[in-house]
Amino acid sequence: MTGFILPFAIALVASAFMAWALGAGSSGSTPFAPAVGANAISIMRAAFLVGFLGFAGASLQGASVSEAVGSELIVGLTLPTVAVIVVLVTAAGLMAIGIVTGYPIATAFTVTGVVIGSGLALGGDPAWEKYAEIATMWLLAPIVGGGLAFGIARILPRDDVPERFSVPILAAAVGAIVVNVEFALLASGEEMASVAATVGTAFPTPWIGWIVVTSAAAGVALAVVYWRIAVAIDNGLRSFLLVLGGLVAFSAGASQVGLAVGPLVPLVDGTMITVTALATGGGVGLLLGSWTAAPRMIKAVAQDYASLGPRRSIAALFPSFAIAQVAVLYGIPVSFNQIVVSAIVGAGVAVGGSDVIGKRKIGVTVGAWIGSFLLAFAIGYGVLSVYP
Repeated sequence: MTGFILPFAIALVASAFMAWALGAGSSGSTPFAPAVGANAISIMRAAFLVGFLGFAGASLQGASVSEAVGSELIVGLTLPTVAVIVVLVTAAGLMAIGIVTGYPIATAFTVTGVVIGSGLALGGDPAWEKYAEIATMWLLAPIVGGGLAFGIARILPRDDVPERFSVPILAAAVGAIVVNVEFALLASGEEMASVAATVGTAFPTPWIGWIVVTSAAAGVALAVVYWRIAVAIDNGLRSFLLVLGGLVAFSAGASQVGLAVGPLVPLVDGTMITVTALATGGGVGLLLGSWTAAPRMIKAVAQDYASLGPRRSIAALFPSFAIAQVAVLYGIPVSFNQIVVSAIVGAGVAVGGSDVIGKRKIGVTVGAWIGSFLLAFAIGYGVLSVYP
């Protein structure tokens, strides 16, 4: 028993360090960075809020990605404790380097790379179907996110599309997405369910109930934002921007916590510790990381990538929220640095052209994304190949 407790304790410490690094990095820095760049909220207040919202996301939605990272990346093998330690220490170490240097490391690339490398080194088989899902998401996320941000940023300032109509329509889409987001509290065991699906079961025909709930949520969101913008357009835009930032922060916690606690899932299989409990514990680490170290990275993302105003920030956060929730729904690990930075670039280019973005900064960041996956894979494979 002692031979298991000590390695497991080391793995827990490594997981906690990883959760802290994620809270300080991608989970803590990217959600409110566009709002900070638009001067809608201060850096310190953003870090404070993102900690709470990230914890909530981890507790209510974190089980999905955690399960995928822990058991779906390698076929026919359960990672032993030593492999879990290698995975978490490697990923957290690379994250810490990103925090110190100011360049956001793609956490999903790092964790996925080291898990796959470690599993293959120990004799596991590739999970090609899951890899195809992950690769598709990683390739499409910056294209779709940047493209949507570009399109929205081009539409919002148009005279023939008044903002008192265009922004409420975006709000309606956000409301429809929110009521279809799945939460752990709405289902039994490790399952999750959405508000629309849960309430829809009370109707004689569930799909009609789903339509009614989704339409009602969209209508309420549209009416509230329309009213806010009608009273004062600048205040209305900032309010909607902050709501979007909060939703992205929630989604970041739901996605990123799986990168920290997912490798622990095989170790607690068959015990009283549930995946949701692991995700909640990881959420505490995210919160602490956001409070203690996120401000530096918030500044880097908000000020170094593009010159953003409220409209371009809304254009960046809307696709970021939507893509993040798709990834959580299908249990696909994604990097919020990749999603949000791509959207920021798309929104910035739409209005100011290529002159408003830091080309060298973006080039180095993309190189860090690719390099982090390759380096993490090499470390995991190398270390576990020589492990007796």
